[in-house]
Amino acid sequence: MLLTHIHDFAGIVFIAVAALLPIVDPLGGTPIYLAMISGLMPPERARMAKLVALNSFALLLASMLAGAYVLHFFGISIPAVQVAGGLVVCAIAWSLLNRPSTPVVSARPDSSSRDSLTQRAFYPLAMPLTVGPGAISVAVTLGADPPPGLSAWLVTTLAHAIGVLITAAAIFLCYRYADRMVGRLGSTGTHILIRLTAFIMLAIGTQIVWNGVRAMLTTVLQPAGGS
Repeated sequence: MLLTHIHDFAGIVFIAVAALLPIVDPLGGTPIYLAMISGLMPPERARMAKLVALNSFALLLASMLAGAYVLHFFGISIPAVQVAGGLVVCAIAWSLLNRPSTPVVSARPDSSSRDSLTQRAFYPLAMPLTVGPGAISVAVTLGADPPPGLSAWLVTTLAHAIGVLITAAAIFLCYRYADRMVGRLGSTGTHILIRLTAFIMLAIGTQIVWNGVRAMLTTVLQPAGGS
């Protein structure tokens, strides 16, 4: 009996990680992340990676626990989240495609720049660069159908939280050592990879917008088609 419960618990954790990690894809987002923190010093980069991972954990867990209720309260649909989030992703990707090749080196940080660092760790680095509309949609879906009973809900919630924690740990490791992973390519290779990844990010944002628009059109046209 105990082994069965452990197996079921591990299965829920695995499902959460398997659903979230490919969508979040911190390894694939490493070049974009590195381009957006190019002006930071090594200590700031370490702190930024930690902040982004913590913010991503909070966003995913909040979306999983209360996302469906919040969206229902404000009358917001998942397709609307996809359209809005996809447009933000497209805007960030477009700015990266058109940014100058030479990174801007920042001066020594003061209190205001530390505040700016904290703000950037949430937007745009945690949301929507890392935890985008796709990841939020998956998190909301995972938590939208809780099992009956308080004990079953607590076990499922704990398993989901561990899955989100594993995903956040992967984000931290990829972002913390982003310069080492991407630095092997050299400046020219890194520049090419950033541009290529930004273009892919633009295509992903466009696809997210289209998915949301298509879902909205299906909802609007379905009653007419069924009558």
